[in-house]
Amino acid sequence: MLPGANGLAGSAAIACQGSARATLLYDGRAIVVDRTSVDRDVLWIQNADLPSINGFELKPQGACREDICVPIPRPMLRGTQFNLTAFAQRIGQRVVADPERRLWSFGEIPVVRGAFLESRIAPDFSVPDRKGRPVRLSRFRGKKVLVVTWASW
Repeated sequence: MLPGANGLAGSAAIACQGSARATLLYDGRAIVVDRTSVDRDVLWIQNADLPSINGFELKPQGACREDICVPIPRPMLRGTQFNLTAFAQRIGQRVVADPERRLWSFGEIPVVRGAFLESRIAPDFSVPDRKGRPVRLSRFRGKKVLVVTWASW
């Protein structure tokens, strides 16, 4: 995380106030978000954009995703804006930012990954069968499954 990423103090060296577009890299996707603002390396997004970025949703008890809720302190909220950089820091997510290019890259969310490792339930995925029809792992939930993978690289 970059210095000053909590967005709670200091004057903005790079201030891109107003409504501008930013690109966020997360979970193998590039998400373009409109109506953002930047204070130095701190990214503020619209509250409504949070679910499409990382699956969390703002609720009275905090930012929630499935059975995980993270309390949100007031300084991370500014009207209809949410401090995504401070949230990433709060949940232990790595962030690399290039504010001048309006580009942020977010790493894995440890609290989400931890739930998978503790439950020992594989995430759902789909692969084509021999006839090209998609087969989802979730179709076999409750049964023992052996998944064999191979790659040429």
